[in-house]
Amino acid sequence: MDGKVFIGGGGQDYGDKQGLTLKYANRHGLIAGATGTGKTVTLQILAEGFSKAGVPVFLSDVKGDLSGLAAAGSETFKLHQAFTDRATQIGFDNYAYESFPVTFWDLFGDQGHPVRTTVSEMGPLLLARLMELTEAQEGVLNIAFRLADQKGLPLLDLKDLQSLLVWLGENRGEIALRYGNVSVHSIGAIQRRLLVLENQGASKLFGEPALDLMDIMHVGADGRGQINVLAADKLMGAPRLYATFLLWLLSELFEELPEVGDPDKPKLVFFFDEAHLLFDGAPKALVDKVEQVARLIRSKGVGVYFVTQNPDDIPEDILGQLGNRVQHALRAFTARDRKALKMASETYRPNPRFDTEAAIREVGVGEAVTSMLMKKGVPGIVERTLIRPPSSQLGPLDPSERRAVMAASPMAGKYDQLNDRRSAYEILKERADSAAAAAQEAEAKEEEMSVAEREFSAARRYSGTRVRRSSSRTLRVRADDTFGEAMTKMVVKELSGTTGRRIVRGVLGGLFKGR
Repeated sequence: MDGKVFIGGGGQDYGDKQGLTLKYANRHGLIAGATGTGKTVTLQILAEGFSKAGVPVFLSDVKGDLSGLAAAGSETFKLHQAFTDRATQIGFDNYAYESFPVTFWDLFGDQGHPVRTTVSEMGPLLLARLMELTEAQEGVLNIAFRLADQKGLPLLDLKDLQSLLVWLGENRGEIALRYGNVSVHSIGAIQRRLLVLENQGASKLFGEPALDLMDIMHVGADGRGQINVLAADKLMGAPRLYATFLLWLLSELFEELPEVGDPDKPKLVFFFDEAHLLFDGAPKALVDKVEQVARLIRSKGVGVYFVTQNPDDIPEDILGQLGNRVQHALRAFTARDRKALKMASETYRPNPRFDTEAAIREVGVGEAVTSMLMKKGVPGIVERTLIRPPSSQLGPLDPSERRAVMAASPMAGKYDQLNDRRSAYEILKERADSAAAAAQEAEAKEEEMSVAEREFSAARRYSGTRVRRSSSRTLRVRADDTFGEAMTKMVVKELSGTTGRRIVRGVLGGLFKGR
């Protein structure tokens, strides 16, 4: 199919070829359906089709199955006969097994080349989302980023941000005059969340060398687009980290790529698997940002395809922008499921041959209800489509095959070594060490000074005699008076006063009365 990605066969006997028009592939799309209905295979055959059309692909491999894109299918595979029968049924005449150019990536560096970004590139909004910060804590984080820019403190990794927050707490009094109150409790809460991120392995995400976007947009000498597979099976243990990383990657593409208008085919197609994780509990500001990126990034030549179980997982404003749709079966076990099924069916342009709602409920594994954009971006009539079989291996590579693909990749060695250059942590540590050394030196000098020199340096006159505060009732004692003489003089002075005379008269009077 010229100018299209072949998806499968539709019509009465599944003989009508169904395809996704490359010219409208950057208008985004949706792959939805219950667990086990064939979403992963649909994602696999779309990645194959885009690659053959010269379009690079970035996708996340949540279950590990998509690594098979790097190997050709086999005639010894148990589904070989079923695949060839289906290919014949839908008119896939040139069906053959083949492998595709794949680059493996992994945030943890175990199952692929390390992929990193810097704390500065991630930004305070996404970091606040990642750490589930309150509004007040997000405000403190924004102050920290502003001060880092003003004071030339590069934020590359987590220890840079942690040291900057310590410095912010120590200088919060001075900073509050310009930026408002900086609470120690807020700083402590952010530090605790950073510790949680470290325990989840996020420290491996932040650092240099950071990912060069051009490395995921490579087209080979044979004209096929590179398929970038992010190992996400382990990453799914930290779902918020997974969603935030993919959103950061989308944001970077949006900010860095030039405007291209409406190209004949996309510059990159981005598949966001388990897309519901992006929106679960997300604040409105973040949802608005996703909507903005989805609306505008198509002019950069990037198509975004959300993969999820139910279309209801996607906010309505974003769902309305997804023109190319592959809907696998939805199960209506509850009232909410039935409502979601009805809403999903109403978003399609009806086909007089069948009831859309019933079709979504009844389609089998490997079959889907599809609707692709047609001429001038008009939604096509909904069709029941038998999805074509994959040409690459169905199922994961074994570890040795994966390592071989990584070793032969042009990315081998480029990102493997972490570069820990001088940044905020090192700069603030140098300043703290310098201040501590200066204080220690001053303390040592003071210890060496004599008593008179310390008094002189403190700007006080030294006479050798302790000077007491002057008072009319203060008793001055000469240095040569003994303690007993001093007490005698004090008693005599008191007795000679008015009070003393009264005491004496009272005592004598009592004695005489006794007689």
